[in-house]
Amino acid sequence: MLKTQEEIIKIVRDGQAIGKTFVVTNGCFDILHIGHVRYLQKTKEYADNLIVMLNSDVSVKSIKGENRPINCEEDRAEILSALSCVDYVVLFDEKSPAKLLENIKPDVYTKGADYTLETLPERDVVLKNNIKVEFIEFVEDKSTTNVIKKISK
Repeated sequence: MLKTQEEIIKIVRDGQAIGKTFVVTNGCFDILHIGHVRYLQKTKEYADNLIVMLNSDVSVKSIKGENRPINCEEDRAEILSALSCVDYVVLFDEKSPAKLLENIKPDVYTKGADYTLETLPERDVVLKNNIKVEFIEFVEDKSTTNVIKKISK
């Protein structure tokens, strides 16, 4: 379910106060595919609640270019919210989720296994806030870019 940044911070603080755990991940999730679903299912295994920090349309355009996103942020948020493994979705406008991650202070943060702790852009935030990081393997040949290329052919 889509929440504002203020709402999600309160949900996490209140939940952690009674022993609930939270895992967050982030991404564009533009054209949802099996790679995304498996990644999110695996992420959910690390805590009681999964929060997806979703790149807003503004953020996606700044990262992926003017032709993206394919699906608007409202649609992407609703689709993600419909997955049983996703508890909350929160939007952010920046290129990096670092500021939101620092404000949420989850128990666990997941990223794709193409990163390491040394190459993680949010490294300083996770270290400063003692956030555990888990790296999740991708499903081979499953990506939004590949889906777009296939449709274009």
